[in-house]
Parts: sequence; C-alpha cells; structure tokens
Amino acid sequence: MYSDGETHDAPQSQRKIPPASSMLWVRNLRRFIGSGAGLGSEALMELETKRILLDIFKDKQKKSAEAGTLPSFYKKKPEEGSISHRVQRLAKYRFLKKQSDLLLNADDLDAMWVCLRENCVIDDATGAEKMNYEDFCHIASVCTEQIGPKCRRFFSPSNFMKFEKDEQGRIAILPFYLYVMRTVSLTQARIDMSELDEDSDGFLQFHEMEAYIRGLIPNLAQLRDMDPSFVPMYCRIAAHKFFFFCDPHRRGKACIKKVLLSNCLQELMELHQESEEEVTDTEQAENWFSFTSAQRICDMFIALDKTSSSSLSKQELREYGDGTLTEIFIERVFDEHVRRGKSGGGRIREMDMDSFLNFVLALENKDTPEGLTYLFRCLDLQGRGYLTTADIHSLFRDVHHKWIEGGNYELCIEDVRDEIWDMVKPVDDLKITLADLLACKQGGTVASMLIDVRGFWAHDNRENLLQEEEEPEEE
Repeated sequence: MYSDGETHDAPQSQRKIPPASSMLWVRNLRRFIGSGAGLGSEALMELETKRILLDIFKDKQKKSAEAGTLPSFYKKKPEEGSISHRVQRLAKYRFLKKQSDLLLNADDLDAMWVCLRENCVIDDATGAEKMNYEDFCHIASVCTEQIGPKCRRFFSPSNFMKFEKDEQGRIAILPFYLYVMRTVSLTQARIDMSELDEDSDGFLQFHEMEAYIRGLIPNLAQLRDMDPSFVPMYCRIAAHKFFFFCDPHRRGKACIKKVLLSNCLQELMELHQESEEEVTDTEQAENWFSFTSAQRICDMFIALDKTSSSSLSKQELREYGDGTLTEIFIERVFDEHVRRGKSGGGRIREMDMDSFLNFVLALENKDTPEGLTYLFRCLDLQGRGYLTTADIHSLFRDVHHKWIEGGNYELCIEDVRDEIWDMVKPVDDLKITLADLLACKQGGTVASMLIDVRGFWAHDNRENLLQEEEEPEEE
C-alpha cells in the first residue's frame, strides 16, 4: 500500500528531462564559445597553437607520402629571432633548469657522505667502511629524509650491483660516493656545455668551448689567480686539446658526449682537486691544462718565431726540440697540416699558433690514435694510405744522417727497416697501414724512430734507460 504522497510523487519522478543540447542557454553558450569571442587570450592562443600544429602535422604527412620511403636527412635550423628559434631557446632553458634543480649540491653531497659513514660497518680484516644491501636501503631512506627525493636515483639495485662485493656481499662506501660525485660533476658539465650550445645540435664550436673553459677558471684552484691578460691565450690553448682529440675529422665542432667521456675533461678537472703547492713542477708540466704547461708552449712559440711574425716558417720550426726533427718530416708537416699563407700569391706556407698547437699535441701524444693519425699523414709520402720499404728507407735516411753527425756508431738502414717490420708485424708483409701501427701498440715508438733522431736514440738505448730508472727505486 502506498500513501497519497507517494502516489503523487511517482509520476513526477518518471517525467523526462529534456537533453542538454535542446536547452536554449546551452546552445547559446556553445555558439558563444565556438566563435572564440568568449575566450580569454590564453585560451585563444591554445586554440591557435593547436590549429598551427595540426596544419604542420598534415603538411608533414603530405610530404612523407609524396617522398615515399626516402627519410629526411636534413632539417633547416630556425632563423635567428624567429618564433621557432625563441620557442626552442625557451624550451631548452626550462629543460636545463629542471635538470639542474635535480642535481645534488655541495651540501647535499656532504650530507650523503655523513649518512654513509654513520650507517656503514667496518671490515675487521681491512678496516674499510662497507655496507650490505640492507644498509644500502636504510641509507637511501635516511638520505631521502635529509636531502630529498633527488638522491633516490643513486640508491637503485642496479647501482649497487655495479660495485665489487666481498664474500659477505658488501660494497665499500668510498667507491660508491666517488661514483655519485663523478655522476653529479659530469651532469653539471653537460648542463653547462648545453647552455653554451647555441644551435642545440649537441656539438660545441671552438668559441663555445673557450667560453666553457673561461667559466671554469675561477673554480679551479691552480688557475683562479691567473693574470687576466693571459686568460684568452690560455683558453685557446686548452680548447685546442679538446678539439684535437674530440674532433678528429676537423669539422670545427666537438661532440658534447665525446668531450664528457674524454680524458681531457678529467685532466682539466685535476686542477680543481689539488692546490698548486702540492703539485710538483714535473706534474704541472705533464698536465696540458696547467698554467705552467700553457706558459711553456707560449714561450716555445715566441722563441721559435725569430721574425716576430706570429707564424713559423720551415726554417724556424726546424729548431723545435733542439733541432732533432728531420728535414723531410718538417716538409711533410707543412704539406699536410699547414694552410697556405696570403702573402706571396698564396705560395708561402707558414705555421700559425693553431697549427703549432696541433703539431705539439701530436708529438706529445704519439701513442694515441689521434696523435698517430696526425703523424701517419706525414709519414705517408705518396698519400696512398700505407708505407712501403722504400718509404721507410727515405724517412730514416735523414735520421741516419743526423745520427752520424752526432758522433754515433755506423748503422745499417736495412737492419733498422727490418726491425720496424718485426715490431709492427703488418697484416700485409709488403706494406704498413695506420691500422697496423695502432694494433701493434708500438706505433708511437716507430714514428719517433722515423722523424726524430732523439727518438731513435731512446729506442736504441732503451735497456740502459730502463736500468737507470730502476736504480733510484732500489736505492
């Protein structure tokens, strides 16, 4: 049974509600919004952006259909000052800012080191500070509470498995902490380089690399007191080593990824870790990026430049290294690695500072693929990509001449040629290629024997030199 009230309510609940689309105010509102008259500037911009992107997408689809399966290998860069260029720069700025905010700063790294030391265990046998996986997870929680979630990515299981473990499955905390520091350092370096990458193609041009090095100088302990007048020259010298090793094809730009993975960056960062007083003169001279080394190279160039023309002639370059380099090698260096000058109708070749830096880098890094590639072009007299017995004979003839002038014993060129062949062990018995020199691991020694009488003397007296090096150690 139903009451009267319930009887009256039933028909009302069954009454049909008209659809929204039939309501006058809904139709008017949709018409109002559809015209765009009732939207704010941001909404209008959003609609316009969607329309433009849709047109671009349709245009690309049409071009792809017309081109068939041929992929696009060239994309025109946006013009300077255009909307596309501005949007690209803004997007890059925001992305790099976001990545920078995710990095650990110096205080965060110090806090992590404290957490690691407070929650590790001491190995009874070695005294090393270690942690197992349970400690690792606990430290991760403590660091997350103190530092924030940005440190969490370093405490993943895959990172724990990267390190050497003892019999109890523990890893040392120091290698892990150094790994975190190096990751942060490389990431920060990549962000800094990407900010200088004007066209955002992942490569740095020479002036961009100079700007990066200039920005590092105030933070490097051994360089921060450098005379400001010498800074431009220092940046030029330092940037040349990066380009010598990271731009082998001499395209005028170095890949940022390759720069980050190169030994050059690690060598430069060594100046940040130690004070100049703690480093010996020998160590400073061996580091290309040290102030001592840069000053040495400048002084060397100035001493060779007798005419003060800011370039070196063949005669002046012959005095390099006390004049021990051969005549034929100097000639080949100018043929292969020195551009023609503007004076004298373009017939005169003189070595400028940039070419001189590459020359010095090649001679001081003969055992590297980049240095040996530079030298091999000079040794390849015929430009055929390989050396024959005749080439070896021609190259060593000048070394032999300087050897006899120095008052040394007579030697047979054919014997030296056979010794070189035994050292290299080329794939083809009749010729030596660059690949053969790289594979034999003695390419730098072979190159020294063929271009420098002092290099041949060092090879000829290698046993005596080795004995002299061992004697001080025994004392």
